[in-house]
Amino acid sequence: MDELDTRLLLISPDDNIAVLRANVRAGEALRIGDAEYALGMHAGYGHKIAVRPIAAGETVLKYGAPIGSATRDIAVGDYVHIHNMQSDYIPTYTIDGENAYLKQRRAD
Repeated sequence: MDELDTRLLLISPDDNIAVLRANVRAGEALRIGDAEYALGMHAGYGHKIAVRPIAAGETVLKYGAPIGSATRDIAVGDYVHIHNMQSDYIPTYTIDGENAYLKQRRAD
């Protein structure tokens, strides 16, 4: 990664997300590579931002390790959270309160 905003932490060169080292308000720009990306929503310290395009179904890599998969295409500069990724290891809770684990338990 040529340039990366100092408010972002990228541990592994293989990571497709970086972690915020500061709170960033909606509309504030983050430098990723040779472009600036305005954040669409407020994101707090520790939250994830895409530093490369991530296709639906692709593994999300943080600190050099897989943490889940994209549930839809994610563009560079997008906020990455439960609205566009899922854990591949534990039940994922969604914004509307649905839980894949509980839905499966009800079906059994």
